[in-house]
Amino acid sequence: MKINRNAMFTAIGILAILIIAMALSLIASSFPDGLEKIAENYGFIDRVVEVLPEGFFLIPDYAFGGVENEYMQTSLAGLFGVLIILAIFALVYLIYKVVGNKKQDKN
Repeated sequence: MKINRNAMFTAIGILAILIIAMALSLIASSFPDGLEKIAENYGFIDRVVEVLPEGFFLIPDYAFGGVENEYMQTSLAGLFGVLIILAIFALVYLIYKVVGNKKQDKN
């Protein structure tokens, strides 16, 4: 079975991205991001929590529930964050290809 070079290159690239995301997420800052820090400083962080319940977020505070090890939680959050972005990219790409094929069929 012959494997397409582009497919192999893409698969290796995605695997490398996933490994890097899991590793780099371990050194991510534990300090709040800019928007969260402003909300804390100006005292409206509690109102945000009231409007958006904790269950609203996919990966709250970059912690992946159900895993005891804090480092593994953070790595899994990084992994799933990249997987979500890849899924969105794949969806946009597929829509682009379908629209492109329809335009090409009309001509």
